[in-house]
Amino acid sequence: MKLSLTTFSLGAVLIPLLASCSNSTAKTIEPEKSAALFSCFEYTGNDKGYDLSELTDPGEYFNPIFPGWFSDPSICTNGEGDYFLCTSTFTYYPGVPLFHSRDLINWQPAGYILDRPSQLVNMEKQHVSGGIFAPAISYNPANKTYYMITTNVGAGNFFVKTQNPFGEWSDPIMLPEVQGIDPSFFFDEDGKAYIINNDDAPDGKPEYPGHRTVRIIQFDPETDKCIGERKIIVNKGVKPEEKPIWCEGPHIFKNNGKYYLMTAEGGTSTWHSEVIYRGDNPFGPFVPWQGNPILTQRHLPENRENPVTCAGHADIIQTPEGEWWGVFLACRPVDNNRENLGRETFLLQVNWTEDGWPVILPSNEKVPLKGKRAGVTRKENVTFGNFVQKDEFNDTVLPHHWFTLRGPAKEYYSLSQHPGYLTLKCGDVKSTEKRVLPMVARRIQHHDFTATTNMIFHPENDAQCAGLLVFKDETHQYFLTRCKKGEEHFIELRKISDSGCETLANSSIKSDTDNVDLQVKGKGLKFEFSYSTDGGTNWQPIGDSVDGSFTSTALAGGFTGTVLGLYASNVEVTDQKDERGELAIADNN
Repeated sequence: MKLSLTTFSLGAVLIPLLASCSNSTAKTIEPEKSAALFSCFEYTGNDKGYDLSELTDPGEYFNPIFPGWFSDPSICTNGEGDYFLCTSTFTYYPGVPLFHSRDLINWQPAGYILDRPSQLVNMEKQHVSGGIFAPAISYNPANKTYYMITTNVGAGNFFVKTQNPFGEWSDPIMLPEVQGIDPSFFFDEDGKAYIINNDDAPDGKPEYPGHRTVRIIQFDPETDKCIGERKIIVNKGVKPEEKPIWCEGPHIFKNNGKYYLMTAEGGTSTWHSEVIYRGDNPFGPFVPWQGNPILTQRHLPENRENPVTCAGHADIIQTPEGEWWGVFLACRPVDNNRENLGRETFLLQVNWTEDGWPVILPSNEKVPLKGKRAGVTRKENVTFGNFVQKDEFNDTVLPHHWFTLRGPAKEYYSLSQHPGYLTLKCGDVKSTEKRVLPMVARRIQHHDFTATTNMIFHPENDAQCAGLLVFKDETHQYFLTRCKKGEEHFIELRKISDSGCETLANSSIKSDTDNVDLQVKGKGLKFEFSYSTDGGTNWQPIGDSVDGSFTSTALAGGFTGTVLGLYASNVEVTDQKDERGELAIADNN
């Protein structure tokens, strides 16, 4: 199958499929003391059926439009043909990636909304899946201002705003009156504004696990303050008698004089769905549609081909041409609902029933893996499909698809210390800690992928290590590392879990071998690790393939997908535990 050479984000170099990532013949540099130097990183995605040549119409696109972990999508338009989309980032930094499009099919990075430490407080000590939940982006035509409102589970609900979404967004404006999670704005035609969000059961007394409410409060854009009292507009969900769970991610929009309230329901796993209500006032009462849900995959047979699951958490907009389109999250499992991609962003046109209800996908229909928007021409740098992406770290900033964890990590990495290299200092922190890590990372975006990096590194002691980290969370990781034990030097594959660190396999290398290529291949629910010491001519496998479901959400839990990290540390996770059962450290410095 021909590979489509598309790029997912700015700053990447497109290369032939069989090219090596190794720059050892083009770049020569001595190892840096207590640091790893990465000259390049190449990512190749090659999922079956995602060759762009299979899209025969210029307006066709693949779902998901953002493959890999891009969860909780929210979208807005300024009514003049500009569309902006953002997604959750939890404890990763920068926070809330922003994308821009003029046609809903071709998207380009527009920066990050939360790109300063002052906007992302209290990230340390939070689990990977803590931090920033479900950002919602909106445009207020009355003051020509864009708003992004969200939850920082370590600090509360807040919003930021700007009149130039490509530029700087404000520092957080906290909303102490708005409790719970998943807030969103609604700006009405009369200039009034409202905040809607998920909150506890009435009086904080749930009748069953998952009993939640949706509440609303008026908001004053001139003072950035809430007005009046909050009111419950949904209690439990569409069919209270059936004890629905987790009515969340609410949005209000207006059409033909009617107010529509849309929420997710059923939790974020395979029972996930999207439901719709209608009313004559933002404060309700809201009446649910009898045909709910307007999006779900929960009734489909588990053994269906190319399954899409967990569909829900949607947001919709109207185009200047009068069309309605929706974005939502869903998963593409390989087997038993297991995958490493996380919750991805899908796009579908919204249709309206004769009696005035919006439907994202008719009941019992499969989420299509192809879509079409008439009159649009697909460009070469679309975000979807298969692609090859090579980063050579020649810029002064990381490309948009790279990020760090819990903070900027500028104390650990540099692109200017050795131009043309990512210099990563070995930090006195281990990958199992809830701290800023000496790591830069990017998403896994395909079931079938190959990731290769060239690294120059010479460990100084038995604890120092650097290499390629497959990272889901604090206790679900695989680490392909260059290390030493006494006078011997190794390439080693480690499994890091809540039991500590287990060496799965290692291979002895010459002590003066400082330049190595490291590689991981994803094959569905298997990972294969290998290395090369001759510039990628000969690859040596490290052990057998390992179980990729170990880092899947189904087994590890959490809300993120699995990422590929470049990582360097002065400390090593051991298989020992202290008296409290917490992971211990072997620090041989």
